[in-house]
Amino acid sequence: MDRLTSLTAFVRVVDNGGFSAAGRRLNMSTTMVSNHVQALEDRLGVRLLNRTTRKVSLTEAGRTYYDRCVQILADIEQADDIAGALHSTPRGTLRVYTHTHTVPYVAPVVAEFLKTYPEVRVDLSMGERTVDMIDEGFDVAVRMVLPPDSSLIVRSLATWRHVLCCSQDYLERHGTVHELAELSERDCVRHANYPYQDEWRFIDRSGAPASVKVSGRFITNSGEALRMAALEGVGICLAAGFMVHGDLEAGRLVRLLPEYRPVELSLNAVYPHRHHLSAKVRTFIDMLVNHSAEQRKLIDPYS
Repeated sequence: MDRLTSLTAFVRVVDNGGFSAAGRRLNMSTTMVSNHVQALEDRLGVRLLNRTTRKVSLTEAGRTYYDRCVQILADIEQADDIAGALHSTPRGTLRVYTHTHTVPYVAPVVAEFLKTYPEVRVDLSMGERTVDMIDEGFDVAVRMVLPPDSSLIVRSLATWRHVLCCSQDYLERHGTVHELAELSERDCVRHANYPYQDEWRFIDRSGAPASVKVSGRFITNSGEALRMAALEGVGICLAAGFMVHGDLEAGRLVRLLPEYRPVELSLNAVYPHRHHLSAKVRTFIDMLVNHSAEQRKLIDPYS
């Protein structure tokens, strides 16, 4: 069997947690993946993987071998890039995943990327779920909270803040809010993925932390649904600044308690490769960083 293919199959089994998932990534049958790994073990005379009916795990020898294989494959990929395109011209298909409410932020970067690099294609998917980047084959995800999978690489694109706001109609019906503690008595619409759950956190004018426990009749994992609920006067919300910028400018939403700044969060590009980035991924992430700098005021209205 081709030794390089066997090395690739072995690494993909480890990265994807099993033979079937590796086969899907490689467009190869599970049996063929298993044969390649077995061929490596036979050649080396050692067991690389412990296999059970539920999972595979690395042996001690397998761990050392895996680390070297990853580096070897990364070196080969880099050599191919240098020989083929001086490692500078993005080409091929870039698969991107982003949450629905960050599409207005990501879409201009995608358009610029396509315009600048005619040899690339972009497959942009959006939704509110947490994707398995390796199993589903995504190159980059743009996330407003850190991923649960610690094996992924995270590059911070920008810091951002929520805006505490509600509709004018809500204020007319329920009265204005004078103190942070009053939020605990109000109907607050909440995002299910807010990192501090029902405790909204702020920084006061002196720089001291402040927080309040909130509750309400509506919770969602959709930023757009949250925005619409606020516009309809359902309650008070913490909304991403770039989502409600136009509503605040037009007076459809009103900012509350400006002396309290919501805590700073990070907008991140997440990718699965540990040792080497292809030109298309590296360039796209760099363009996201530049776009973030240009849109700083929109991302963080308090900057």
